Amino acid sequence: MNQPLAYVHPQAKIARNVVIEPFSTIHNNVIIGSGTWIGSNVTIMEGARIGKNCRIFPGAVISAIPQDLKFDDEETTVEIGDNVTIRECVTINRGTSDRMKTKIGNNCLIMAYCHIAHDSFVGDNCVFSNNSTLAGHVTIGDNVVLAGMVAVHQFASVGKHAFVTGGSLVRKDVPPYVKAAREPLSYVGINSVGLRRRGFTTEKITEIQNIYRILFQKNYNYTQAIEIIEAELEATTERDEIIQFIKDSHRGIMKGYYNAN
Repeated sequence: MNQPLAYVHPQAKIARNVVIEPFSTIHNNVIIGSGTWIGSNVTIMEGARIGKNCRIFPGAVISAIPQDLKFDDEETTVEIGDNVTIRECVTINRGTSDRMKTKIGNNCLIMAYCHIAHDSFVGDNCVFSNNSTLAGHVTIGDNVVLAGMVAVHQFASVGKHAFVTGGSLVRKDVPPYVKAAREPLSYVGINSVGLRRRGFTTEKITEIQNIYRILFQKNYNYTQAIEIIEAELEATTERDEIIQFIKDSHRGIMKGYYNAN
């Protein structure tokens, strides 16, 4: 860590085996866990809490104040879990008085030029491809993949194990386990490839498909669809997660399946 060409505030709490490359700046009120590598020209500002074995590439700016005119210099944080890779020129802003923090889970890959705004919560094992952007107050579940140049509207949610295709505009909530594409963003099936990679059985994948057929392909409104699912399909963890996600949605759920032709 003894890098004479980097600046580390004397009160920053840096584990002994952290590597900080030349021309990086670490401000006060920063905590960085063991095994983490900080590339050159990285700026880590007040309120950053970075876990173990992370890799932060050149040009990243972590824990800058929010781009929110209502921000009043509250003492807020960015919390980043363990084994997170943050590629070149990523920006992650700290929270406001709403949630008091911006949070990234464990084992995430945030590719170059992504932006994660204030008060956004990101789960574990997520992958954000280049130039994807989260507005403020967004919630992303575990194991979510955002392809390149996805933009997520403020206060929107994306459920666990969802896949959003490149260039998509996420204006409405995206339920768990699905693939989302087209404009306006719509259901195009479940994320069967991702689910298989994560150990879901064929029977479990079929169960999830049956739930979404009722929700998105049978021309019911969501209230009717949920009543039918609860009455006709066996209660399982996945069924109940999907139903609860829809019931909790504040922005409304994205469009159901339609034939683009």
